[in-house]
Amino acid sequence: MSVYIVAEAGVNHNGSLEMAKELARVAKECGADAVKYQTAVPELVISKFAQKAEYQKKTTGEQESQLEMVRRLHFDFAAHKELKEYCDSIGIQYLSAPFDIPSVEFLGSLKLPWMKVPSGEITNLPYLEAVGRTKTPVILSTGMSILSEVEDALTVLEDAGCPGVVLLHCNTEYPTPYEDANLGAMLDLADQFGLPVGLSDHTTGWECDVAAAALGAVVIEKHFTLDKNLPGPDQKASLNPEELRAMVQAVRRIEVAMGSGKKQVSPSEAKNKAVARKSIVAARPIKKGEVFTAENLTTKRPGDGVSPMRWYEVLGTEAAFDFAEDEPIRLR
Repeated sequence: MSVYIVAEAGVNHNGSLEMAKELARVAKECGADAVKYQTAVPELVISKFAQKAEYQKKTTGEQESQLEMVRRLHFDFAAHKELKEYCDSIGIQYLSAPFDIPSVEFLGSLKLPWMKVPSGEITNLPYLEAVGRTKTPVILSTGMSILSEVEDALTVLEDAGCPGVVLLHCNTEYPTPYEDANLGAMLDLADQFGLPVGLSDHTTGWECDVAAAALGAVVIEKHFTLDKNLPGPDQKASLNPEELRAMVQAVRRIEVAMGSGKKQVSPSEAKNKAVARKSIVAARPIKKGEVFTAENLTTKRPGDGVSPMRWYEVLGTEAAFDFAEDEPIRLR
C-alpha cells in the first residue's frame, strides 16, 4: 500500500481563496495525494474568552483574539465547495478538517474519501458522534492524548457508524522539537489498537516523515506554505514547495527501498557475486598428486570457482591437475 501523503495547507492561505487554490496546485505539482484545509464556523468553535496558543501569539501577535484570528482566516462553506471543485479539476484530492458539527455535516455531504479529525477534537463526544454518522472513514490525529482517550474516541466513532480509522501519531507543538517527536509512539498505537497508523508531523524538517514511512506509516500529513515569511500562525512550521517536493520524493524512494522484506539476492547485485566473492586458488604452483594444504592454497577473487566455504573439505585431498600460481583449483 502506497503512503497517502497529505499536504496540509491549513490556514496558510491567509483567507485568500486564490492563494488556497495556488496551494492546491503546488501540492499537486509536488506529488502529494491530497491537499487539506480547515473548515469551521468560528463562533461555534472558539469562545470570545479563548486565548491564542503561545506559538500563535509569537507568529501573529496578541492584538487580536483567537476568535478574531480564525474569523480572518476561515472560508465559508460555499468557498470550500469551490475549492473542492478546483482540486477535482486539477486532479488532487481535497480534504478538510472540520472543527464543529455543521462543518462535519457539510464535509460529509461532499462524500470525501476521508474525514480528518484534528487532535483538539479527540475528546469532543458529540462532535465524534456527528463524524461517525457521516459514515466516512476517519483519519484521527492523536496529539496531546493518552491511550485511554484514543480508545474512548474510537469507541464513540465505531458506535456512531464510522467504517474505519487511521490513527496518526501527532505532537501539537508548532514547530515540534525533535526530542518530542517520539516516532516510536506510532508503533505503540498500531500495537494497542491493531489499526493502520501514520504521522501528522509538525517538525521543521522532513526527516521524521521519511522515518515514519520506513516504520510503516500509511498516511503522512505535513504542513506546507508558499513562503515561510508570509504572515500567519503556521507558516514558519511549514515546508516550502521545494522542501515538500523533496519530502514526497524521499518518501516514495523509501517505499520502493523497503522491498519485499525477504532477504534475497536482488537482480541488480546478482551480477557482482563473482566479482566480489573469492574462490580457492593455488598459492604457488601445485603438481598433480600433491596434497592440498593451507600453505599451497589461498582464497582470491573472482568467486566463480570452488567456494572458500569448502576449505576444510579440500584440505588433505590430492590435486587432480597441475595448477599455476593464482589458478582456481578444480576438483575431480
